[in-house]
Amino acid sequence: MPKKKPKKGKPEVHEDLEGFDIKINEFGEIVSSFDVDKLNEFLNENLADKKFKEKGETEKLEDDKTEEE
Repeated sequence: MPKKKPKKGKPEVHEDLEGFDIKINEFGEIVSSFDVDKLNEFLNENLADKKFKEKGETEKLEDDKTEEE
C-alpha cells in the first residue's frame, strides 16, 4: 500500500480557535498554543456532554447544531 502524502496548509478551524496549535514534544508532553482553561471553556460552550444530559436533550442539541450549519 502506498504511503499517504501529508496535506499542505492549515486545516479549517472554528473562528474562536484561530491560531490554535498542538504538538507533542520529544519528552511526550503535549504542548499547546492555547491555555487549557480557554480550551475547556470553548468545549463546554460548543459540545453537548452526553454523560450529564438525558438522551432526548442530547439529540435535540445535536439537531439544533446541524440546522445552524
